[in-house]
Amino acid sequence: MGQHQHLYSHGVYPLLAYLMAAVGSGLGLACAARFHARGLARGWSWLAAGALTLGSGIWGMHFIAMLGFAVDDIEFHYDVPLTIVSLIVAIVIVGLGMFVAGVWRSWTGLLIGGVGAGLGVAAMHYMGMAALLFPGDVVYTTWLVVLSVVIAVAAATVALWFTLRVEGTWATTGAALVMAVAISGMHYTGMAAVNVRNVSGVVSDGGVRGLVLVAPLIIGLGLELMLITFAVLMSPVRETQNGAAASAEEFAGVRRNGGPVSQPVPSAASAAHHGPGSGPGTYDQFGDARHDPYRESREFGG
Repeated sequence: MGQHQHLYSHGVYPLLAYLMAAVGSGLGLACAARFHARGLARGWSWLAAGALTLGSGIWGMHFIAMLGFAVDDIEFHYDVPLTIVSLIVAIVIVGLGMFVAGVWRSWTGLLIGGVGAGLGVAAMHYMGMAALLFPGDVVYTTWLVVLSVVIAVAAATVALWFTLRVEGTWATTGAALVMAVAISGMHYTGMAAVNVRNVSGVVSDGGVRGLVLVAPLIIGLGLELMLITFAVLMSPVRETQNGAAASAEEFAGVRRNGGPVSQPVPSAASAAHHGPGSGPGTYDQFGDARHDPYRESREFGG
């Protein structure tokens, strides 16, 4: 069967991978805050941006970290189509988790979104490992694989909880650093489960080298993160909340003057002064006055 060997990590790649996870997490949180402020009807673009930044940040973290792993100084190659599929899986699953947690504001919605997103992150990790091409066989330690999936689910749930609760630059930064620790912990736990055997030392002919894969990855993700960072800076959360409330109030006024009289729509400021059950504000099960993601959909639907 051949002698089992562990992959080993070296260099500064763990630090670079952590920074990638932290940046992706921070921008994902910032986009999620704007999605929650606008609601589903007006904030779907922020939901998409949040899924793109967080999903690609997790994916980028994985492949940057993989540059630091080696066995017998053999250079790893990667299957490009499967690598791309793993990116799509990360973005879509993280986006669905953010959507569920954002529009179904309860502990049930948070857990469903967290479990789904965590399983998606774990699937992305092991699809990325399946894309690894080298002259040997991979064997996994089962209990460490299970532990990595549990960490992925816990990390995703905490991340989604942060998207619902965290506001402000410093709070978002701190939350992003914590999220990056959890994401990195999942990755390195999964890598600890990896053993290789039957290593021949022959260089693989298929796929592309890790550096060839990561170079355009860094360029592409860098441009993406720069554009979304610019969009976040140009759209502060408070202005987004005020704009959404003003638009809702203006539309309600038009309906009162030119159509069926509707119930006045409370502004974000007035809603904050109402306790649960004491007024028309919308509250989630976490105890906060929150913008109703479906409110604009109902109003504009007649």
